[in-house]
Amino acid sequence: MVEPSDPFSKLELELRRGAIVLAALSQLTRAQYGYSLRQALAARGMEIEEGTLYPLLRRLEAQGLLVSEWRTGDGPPRRYYALSEAGAELYARLSRSWQALSAVMDDLITDGVSK
Repeated sequence: MVEPSDPFSKLELELRRGAIVLAALSQLTRAQYGYSLRQALAARGMEIEEGTLYPLLRRLEAQGLLVSEWRTGDGPPRRYYALSEAGAELYARLSRSWQALSAVMDDLITDGVSK
């Protein structure tokens, strides 16, 4: 059981917040609707609640990073999202930044464990 004063949960949530944006962008190189995006992320170990994902998608679209369209076909109408040109450029930049930060953090953590 987690103690109310235990900072782990809050700090873990802070770590995940930034990662969720990059995770979502990584899966939107091809168009997906919200539920399929949630499933794709969950299958890779990144669970995202609907109450987090849908506002994120709307915010990223409002920022010009995603484009969306309604599609009708084999079932109910679904809103599909994909990276815009600006979103693809940002995704590439954020990916490089994440990889550099991750390498530094891995080095720091490894160094901290070996002491």
